[in-house]
Amino acid sequence: MINRRRMLTTTLGATTALATGFSFTARAADPVQIALIAPLSGAWARQGELMKIGAELAVKDINAAGGIKSLGGAPIELVIIDAGDSTEKAKNAAQRMVSEYPKLVGATGAWLSSFTLSISEVTERAGLPMLTVSYADQITSRGFKYIFQTSPTASRMVSDAMPSLMELATKATGAQPKSAGMIFDNTASVVPFAAAMRDKMLPSLGIQIKFDETFTPPLADATSMVQKARSTRPDFMLMAASNVPDAKLLLEKFNEFGLNGRLPVVSNGAAMGAPALLKNVGADLLENLFTIVANWGKKGQEDLVARFKQETGEPWMTQDSISTYGDLQLFAYALEKAGKADKEAVAEVIRNVDLTDGPASYYSGTRLKFDENGRNEGAKLVVVQWQGGEPKAVFPHESAVADAVWHKQ
Repeated sequence: MINRRRMLTTTLGATTALATGFSFTARAADPVQIALIAPLSGAWARQGELMKIGAELAVKDINAAGGIKSLGGAPIELVIIDAGDSTEKAKNAAQRMVSEYPKLVGATGAWLSSFTLSISEVTERAGLPMLTVSYADQITSRGFKYIFQTSPTASRMVSDAMPSLMELATKATGAQPKSAGMIFDNTASVVPFAAAMRDKMLPSLGIQIKFDETFTPPLADATSMVQKARSTRPDFMLMAASNVPDAKLLLEKFNEFGLNGRLPVVSNGAAMGAPALLKNVGADLLENLFTIVANWGKKGQEDLVARFKQETGEPWMTQDSISTYGDLQLFAYALEKAGKADKEAVAEVIRNVDLTDGPASYYSGTRLKFDENGRNEGAKLVVVQWQGGEPKAVFPHESAVADAVWHKQ
């Protein structure tokens, strides 16, 4: 039975709209829910926090600008979900999310690729569009229709980054490096990165692998792995740890063995550019370390980065914050175009988007166009290098805010 009071309220609203010449639906200005699901507890909690503050700033900006105008100025409501510290917890959190928040029109987050793989199985079944900056190739190789990867895949990062880095090294030292050592964890985004280095990229560049070590987080002791770096003396190191405590152990051991400042280190992932790393490791141990990421504060974004720093107290804007900021802006764009708070309509807009401005400006490559698998065709990596206690974008050149340095051994 229709509630008589609700029917009267709706009728009066419609009558008022006709009288004033405006038209709207009774619930047009209701908040539109978008979820951030990310690790907010455990080893990756700091990365989740950086995503959260980026999302919150975006929601603040969107709502301050009038909300979703095609929905009568509807504000965005951010639903924050803790993915925990394991794939099982992440999957359970995603199941609770879609059950408890049936009005969600989209989700972003996860950070760690293994979490994204689990969460996206749930969002796919729910028909909920999900944006992610996670790198793993598997995320968009499963035939899913509701997952959209804004970053370059891990394997593509390898093919794009190493030739440029080797060119930089050759210019600095007069000769291309001939050997490398490898230390990687076995998380979902790092494994394909390491495999592409090992099986294809390093051999194609004529680079010998002096040693190749893999570990499972959390790392208890880095001594034996770093000892191999000291004994084999490669021309440079490839090292990737997906969390700050593991990176801290490795870098401290490099310093203990006298390799800091003598052995160039190339890493992968935003954890190696996190503010917590500076606090826990110190600027001296980080100086000149490279890390390959999907996004970073870049040339042309100075105003946004300055405002982010002022409002959050963070020292710089990492991949996690700026990509999540962009994701919320992309969802706002999709809602404007869809004209309704409907997850299927939002997903359809994202599938067909081809942008070089607006939300696209918040991603490296400055283009958003997703292929049939949900991969962003316009995505480009960013090479960041620690200089003077801050990780700065040094590649690609159009985004760089500093010149890269490859120190000689």
